[in-house]
Amino acid sequence: MPKTAVETHLRPERAILVGVETRGGRSLWPIEDSLEELGMLARTAGAEVVSTLSQRLAKQTNTYLGKGKLDELKYLRDTTEADVAIFDDELTPTQQRNLEGALSTKVIDRTALILDVFAGRAQTREGRLQVELAQHEYMLPRLAGQWSHLERLGGGIGTRGPGETQLETDRRLVRNRIQKLKRELEQVRTHRSLYRRRREREGVPVVALVGYTNAGKSTLLNALSDAGVAAEDKLFSTLDPVTRRIRTANGRAFLLTDTVGFIQKLPPALVAAFRATLEELEGADVVLHVIDITHQNAAEQVQVVNEMLAELQLDDEASRILVLNKVDLLSNDEMTDGYTQRLQAVVDHDRVVVVSAAREWGLEGLLSATVDLLDYRRGQRGL
Repeated sequence: MPKTAVETHLRPERAILVGVETRGGRSLWPIEDSLEELGMLARTAGAEVVSTLSQRLAKQTNTYLGKGKLDELKYLRDTTEADVAIFDDELTPTQQRNLEGALSTKVIDRTALILDVFAGRAQTREGRLQVELAQHEYMLPRLAGQWSHLERLGGGIGTRGPGETQLETDRRLVRNRIQKLKRELEQVRTHRSLYRRRREREGVPVVALVGYTNAGKSTLLNALSDAGVAAEDKLFSTLDPVTRRIRTANGRAFLLTDTVGFIQKLPPALVAAFRATLEELEGADVVLHVIDITHQNAAEQVQVVNEMLAELQLDDEASRILVLNKVDLLSNDEMTDGYTQRLQAVVDHDRVVVVSAAREWGLEGLLSATVDLLDYRRGQRGL
C-alpha cells in the first residue's frame, strides 16, 4: 500500500486585521496605512493576513466596533477560517473580554502583537528582561479574564471555589515578578551609567542612531562599520542595542550605537521597560535620525520619533542630523517632481544628509557632517 504523506509543520495562523479611526485618536495617518503597518507586524510575527476590516467612529465602543461591523467581523471569521483577530489599538480588558465572548476566537491587540515580535527578537539578557517586564505589566490588569469561569458571580452550587483566591495569587505572583524585573533592570541602568562615565573619561565621542522601525538603521551601521547586524525588510529586525567603533579616513574615531526602532502607538509600558536602553541616547554627542525617504508616511514617522524623543527628554535639535535613507529607491521623476515638496516637513532642518545605506552612497558626506558636528559641540563645551 502506498504510504500517505503526513504534514508535520504547523500552518501560519490566519489573521483578520481590525482598525477603528476615531476623532482625536493616536494614529497620525489614515486607518488604511495604519492597518498596512499592522499587517507587516502580523507577518513579522508569523501570521498570514487573510482579511482586513475598518470603521470610522466618533469613539470606540465596549466592543471596539459598532454592532454592524462586529457582525461583519463574525462573518469574515467564518468565511476566512481565521484563527485570530488582531486589533490596531490597545484594547481595554473589558473590550478584550467582550470581543472574545462575541467572536469565540483568539483576540489580540497591537500592544500584544508588538510584545510578541519583541519577545522573538530579544537576544541579550537585558533585552529579554525588558520585554518580560512589559509583558507582565500588560498582563496584570487582564488577569481577571483568565479566571472568569471560577469567579463568584453569585451564591449556590457551582459558583464556590478557588476563583478569587487563584486570581489574587496570580496577581501577587505577577506583581512580585514585576518588582524583581525592575530591580534587575535598575542594575542594568547602573552598569550602563558607569560605562558611560568611563567613556566620557576616555574622551571617545558617542553617536547614536535613532529612527522609525525599518528605516534602515542596522543597514547603515553595517555599511559604516561592517558590524554584521541582521538587517531585514521586517519591522524590528533588530532589538538589542549594538555599539561599534568607527574610524574615518582622516583617523577620527567615535562610537556608533544602534537603538531600538520606534513605531506609532508604541505601548507606554514598552517605552518604560526599554528606558535603560534608550538612556544610551542621553550620553550621545550626536544623534543620527535615520528616515526612510521613500515611505509615504515619512513625515508622520518623523513626528512619531520626535514625540518619543521629547517624551524621553532627548529632544535636543542641536545635536541631530537627519539622514534621508533609501534614496536609491527613488525614481528620477520622484526626485524632480513634487515628491520632495511632500517631504518638506522632513527636510526642514539645518543638517540633512541624503544616503543609500544599502548601496553605500553618501556615506563619506555623512561621516564628514558627523565629525563637523562633533567638533562644533566639543567647541561649545570648551573642550
